[in-house]
Amino acid sequence: MVLVVAIATVGVAAQPAQAAVALMAGQRARALNGNFNSVPVLHSNQPEEVEGPGILITTEPGVTYAAENGAALKNAEFTFNGDFGVHMHHKYFPDYRKQIRPGERRTELTLGLILINPGQRPIQISFDRGAVRNSFEAPYLANNLMGVKPLGVRPWNTGPGDATAVQMLRGSLDRGLSETITIPARSRVVLFRTQLPALGIANALLRGRSNGPFQMAVVAASNPYSDADLVRVLDQRRLAPGRVYLNQLAAIKNRRVFSRVGGVALGDEYQASITHDLKRQGPLHVPLTSTDRHHFGTRDVQVNQLASRMIDSSLDNVGTYGVRFDVDLNLKGSGPYELVMSHPTIPGVNTFTAFRGSIQIRTPEGLQEVHVGMRSGESLSLATLNLPGGGSSYPVRVSLVYPADATPGHLLSVVPISQLAMVQARQQAQAASSPATPAPRPVAPAPRQPAPAPRAAAPPRAVNPAPARVMPAPQAARPGPAVTRPAALPRGQAATTVNPDLLDRYQEALDAQRRIMRELMQR
Repeated sequence: MVLVVAIATVGVAAQPAQAAVALMAGQRARALNGNFNSVPVLHSNQPEEVEGPGILITTEPGVTYAAENGAALKNAEFTFNGDFGVHMHHKYFPDYRKQIRPGERRTELTLGLILINPGQRPIQISFDRGAVRNSFEAPYLANNLMGVKPLGVRPWNTGPGDATAVQMLRGSLDRGLSETITIPARSRVVLFRTQLPALGIANALLRGRSNGPFQMAVVAASNPYSDADLVRVLDQRRLAPGRVYLNQLAAIKNRRVFSRVGGVALGDEYQASITHDLKRQGPLHVPLTSTDRHHFGTRDVQVNQLASRMIDSSLDNVGTYGVRFDVDLNLKGSGPYELVMSHPTIPGVNTFTAFRGSIQIRTPEGLQEVHVGMRSGESLSLATLNLPGGGSSYPVRVSLVYPADATPGHLLSVVPISQLAMVQARQQAQAASSPATPAPRPVAPAPRQPAPAPRAAAPPRAVNPAPARVMPAPQAARPGPAVTRPAALPRGQAATTVNPDLLDRYQEALDAQRRIMRELMQR
């Protein structure tokens, strides 16, 4: 008898690439075929690694000038009106970065989000959720908090991207961000400013609504004394240095290279629903945050389009950072199953951290929130699902706001406990035979946590709460609007404690597998 292992094949523009999820061996994934909403979101992620002050993105009409070659680049022109979102994610990599030593005080840039009202009447904007974080407030530690852990009322902070995504997932707003602001006619408002330390990260996610048309810009300034200094950066029309993809425009257009996103994407929520009978159809596998490269053989690509973009931006929102995913699984079956999240093993690519973020799982028993730290090639159990049988439907909703610094292309599965146990035991055995690779540890489902109360205590604020004031725009610049200013859980160890019951199941699964192999050899 020949044992067949199925490998999901995914397409790449130049040559096909292969990636495999061991949990899917011999099985197929189903497409979700969900939909994005049409809310426009400003994405300021290109360049991700900023090298100095300047404009990062603006949606005003016109052009700005590249620091690298002085070329005039068309802005990502877009006028927002109604519901909108903001995603900002940048690192500061100055040209002297190789000389920075641990413990030294680092220089900083100040990032500011500017709201622009080019019209003749005031525009009111309200915010219902959002957060701003930098590396001072939410340090990114590469190997911290791996595995699956309860989230708790005050969440784990594993970097600015995860910290802001948690608040968006829970629908809360930073205490330092105004719920409502007014942009006077022909004025510019610095909504927030945050520090970006050298070799550090700053991230922002916001959701708001306006009662009229406006534009937005993100700028970086060196030691600004006031909001007027941030607006002056915008008036200079010079892009911040660090746009490393300007010499790869043809490769971006032909999809041989994926740049970062600098533009306006359509969609800040993705919803999908699927019905599956586990007894009749077998285990369920569906793509979650899938891409052209990693869709697990389904051709289901969960990437939303851009309405406008800078010329060196990716062609679409391939990272889906800040997008909320709500996936409804309507399951039928009997007994315990594992809800599993996986990332593929990619041939020729070293293991890397593929996801660090927070996930909500809602079942008839209640709401469970977990923090997940996942390496490429891993399959981790998010929860145990106890299906009632008798033909009854068992609804499960999986929700997450996709965090920055994660790598899309994840698989969501519902499988018997023995199936997950055999895969993890095999991976442990393979890792043990290779001294250079640490053995991944199996992770037991995290205990259930009650749903948090609305507006849980927020971490330290990352914004400048200075009072509003008005200043005239410099006359030498283009005719311009005026400037207006409007109980922690204990840290767990990186390695997760192994559940003895799960180890027993591993051993039972291995014994069963050995018996089957002996019977096959005797035929």
